[in-house]
Amino acid sequence: MEAGAGAEAEPLLPPRGWRAGRRLWRAGGGGRSVAEDGTGADNDLYINQAIVFIEDAIQYRSINHRVDSKSLWLYRWYYSRTCQWILSLTITVILALAFIEKPSSLTITSDVRYRPPAWNPPCGLTESIELLCFLVFIVDVSVKSYLIGWEEFWKNKWLLAYILTLVVSVTDWIVSLSFFCTEDVRIRRILRPFFLLQNSSMMKKTLKSINSTLPEMASVVLLLAVHLSLFTMFAMLLFARTKFFAKFSFFCVFLSANTGIPGHALDGQQDKEWVGYFRNLPDSLTTLLVLLTTANNPDVMIPAYSKNRAYSIFFILFTVLGNLFLMNLLTAIIYNQFRGYLLKSVQSSLFRRRLGIRAAFEVLSSLKETPANAQQSYVSVRALLQVLQKVEMDSRCKQAIMRSLKMCSCDQLSAAQFQKLFEELDKDAIKQHPPSPQYQSQFMQKIQFAFGHPYFGYLGNVVALANIVSICVVLVMDADKQPSERDDFFLGVLEIATFAVYGFPHPGWRPEFMGLLSLWDMVRLVNMLIVFRFLRIIPNMKFMALVVTTLLDLVKNLRAFAGILVVVFYAFAITGIMLFKGAVVPMGNISAFNTTYDNGTLQCGTYEQLEYWPNNFDDFAAAVVTLWDVMVVNNWQVFLEAFSRYSSPWAKIYFVAWWLISSVIWVNLFVALLLENFIHKWDRRCHREPLSDIEYQRTVELMFRDVLEEPTEEELMEKLHQHPHLQLCR
Repeated sequence: MEAGAGAEAEPLLPPRGWRAGRRLWRAGGGGRSVAEDGTGADNDLYINQAIVFIEDAIQYRSINHRVDSKSLWLYRWYYSRTCQWILSLTITVILALAFIEKPSSLTITSDVRYRPPAWNPPCGLTESIELLCFLVFIVDVSVKSYLIGWEEFWKNKWLLAYILTLVVSVTDWIVSLSFFCTEDVRIRRILRPFFLLQNSSMMKKTLKSINSTLPEMASVVLLLAVHLSLFTMFAMLLFARTKFFAKFSFFCVFLSANTGIPGHALDGQQDKEWVGYFRNLPDSLTTLLVLLTTANNPDVMIPAYSKNRAYSIFFILFTVLGNLFLMNLLTAIIYNQFRGYLLKSVQSSLFRRRLGIRAAFEVLSSLKETPANAQQSYVSVRALLQVLQKVEMDSRCKQAIMRSLKMCSCDQLSAAQFQKLFEELDKDAIKQHPPSPQYQSQFMQKIQFAFGHPYFGYLGNVVALANIVSICVVLVMDADKQPSERDDFFLGVLEIATFAVYGFPHPGWRPEFMGLLSLWDMVRLVNMLIVFRFLRIIPNMKFMALVVTTLLDLVKNLRAFAGILVVVFYAFAITGIMLFKGAVVPMGNISAFNTTYDNGTLQCGTYEQLEYWPNNFDDFAAAVVTLWDVMVVNNWQVFLEAFSRYSSPWAKIYFVAWWLISSVIWVNLFVALLLENFIHKWDRRCHREPLSDIEYQRTVELMFRDVLEEPTEEELMEKLHQHPHLQLCR
């Protein structure tokens, strides 16, 4: 039997026959009966239920939770700002522990040649913080499990995974203490991003959309794999080692041993393509995989191209088919499929909102003040106003709904009218400039007219442009001058940088002036800030304004994507620390000028010659930066080659997996979101219809609102009848 059944004895909704038939009704599963005329306690319960359902609709939350008085209090307490802030802070703290726990990132540099010994916290310090975080998560999952009911709990995969993650994490925490924090592998660190993931409904929906899109992406990825494999085999045949090179290499070794001349200086241009890129199958695959991202182009082509220009056809054909066709086809498929699945997710969110509002209507229609002989359900305006006063929602929406209620001439609201009122939640008002103040003085009116005239704004933009041009000219003129030869007047524009480097006071301070900031220094600072006024021209250029607003709205839309990227970054960084911590070892004193080491010359383009020493996996911060460098795929073949040498050839799998997830999947999803946002705004720009006296834009969650379908009355009522804690008898 479900725990807490006694708490469910209070009915959510009395049956319609309670009004029409004047008879008693008993709540399912409980022993308490409710009389025909109701009680004040029942009305208070219905009011509280309506408040919670409306708040659920605002936040797109499911209404499938307990609805008795005690559970409603616990529910509102759990979703209060304080509790949610504590939960968010706990997630932030446990994720941030990776920066200070062993291996600590608290060093000035991550360069293995110059990095000082990092501070490592004593055993038990970070573990104590972890324990506090685990306790908060245990309370969190317990409250969630209770509120949805035990039957629903066993159907909720996220909650089950939540508990499993906590069990594994606590077990690993105990093992860590038993080894006095000396173990190198900590499984719980990889699991930490799950706490962030499970706490965001939008991230869950996005992840579900990505997961549903993977089968469609797999077909193109498979085609890419076939393309890569075929060209790899063809390349190994085309650039095979020649007999001449085999004989010539022995001669080079013999001559080098007797003359002291390096062998690589004697081999000339023979088979450099085979030696450098196509020596074996793993090297060939890696070479062409990197070429697919154009990171090693044209380096990989030069040795063969130097001997015969016809070899360029192979590399051009591979790049055109792989990079221009297949990779862009993958972007198109991701955009098309992901948009479809995301649209379904947003449709589900819209249904949740409409269902929550309809549940609130059904609750309020059960109040005793509703006419008993009514053939149709109604809600009194007075009851709704009472509910709105207690609902936590955006003040603009609340005021707009109350305004509509006051303008309404009726005292009762039907289901359609009730639902239409809350469509205000689907709108997000565009912020407008406040109206200009009205002055009585003629002098102030003239001043207001002069400074408020568009020409004054144009003058300000011209002055800002002149500042930019002057600063650029001066910086170009002084680029080759010694600091002592430069004019302090022109360098004043860089005063902020001087303050940041030298502090207060700095060596360039004029001795004849006293005080923290002289008047002249302040003028120079203000002069620099005037440059930013030139950004005001953006709203005056319609297309530029469209691009900028798209980017700004994209920041809002990216919260779920950014969260998933944080999860992936975190998991791969921790995995990289486990695999490659301490793998990169400095090679002594390497000159940064002649790239020589121990009387030998480093090969151009290698990890050592490029001095990529700060890019390693010796601590969490360094691992994150290294993963970022690989994600942008510029010179990422250097990391593939270096970590294969320093650790194992299998290290390539790690970096290729990261490239697929970050650069191929996530970046393409970002492009898809950018396209969707831009197209949405472009369509609205071309087909703009005035909605009211205030111009509105759709909220982030309802970016696809124009193509969404409103749920029908039958769908809503059917879903309400399936509510696990609701007794609806009509």
